[in-house]
Amino acid sequence: MKSWDERIDEVWADASGEEVGDVTIGRIDALAAERGNDDARAEFERAGARDSAGRPAEAVELYRRALALGLDEEHRPQCVIQLASSLRNLGAYDEALAVIVEEERLSADGPYRDAVATVHALILASAGRPATGLSVALLALVPHLPRYHRSMTAYAHEIAGLDT
Repeated sequence: MKSWDERIDEVWADASGEEVGDVTIGRIDALAAERGNDDARAEFERAGARDSAGRPAEAVELYRRALALGLDEEHRPQCVIQLASSLRNLGAYDEALAVIVEEERLSADGPYRDAVATVHALILASAGRPATGLSVALLALVPHLPRYHRSMTAYAHEIAGLDT
């Protein structure tokens, strides 16, 4: 018999490349029900299904619940990234920025740091600060460049000042 994680992964694999809708949400909810209402991971998966289906308001509530229940270190940063993205989609830019900036602080050296920076850049761009968003994105790319770290960092800081 497949583990719960394998079955969740299977639902997401089946949904890959198609619009997520009520069928996927139903499958995720059925699996989540196996773990109960007080399971952080189950709530995270339920939130992700709604988020993928274009229901960010429903997702935000579930992401917050998952975080309050306590996710493991693999899923907590994913949840925060997805929460911030959903808040951005709802136009709650200040709250989205607060969430993602805190995650930036917490996971500065974590495996999701580039994803955090990407969402941070998107939030800034959506909030009417596109130059600052570009600066955040460039600074996230700098460590991956084979050269030009100093100059690209300087350019990124210079660009950030264009929004003021």
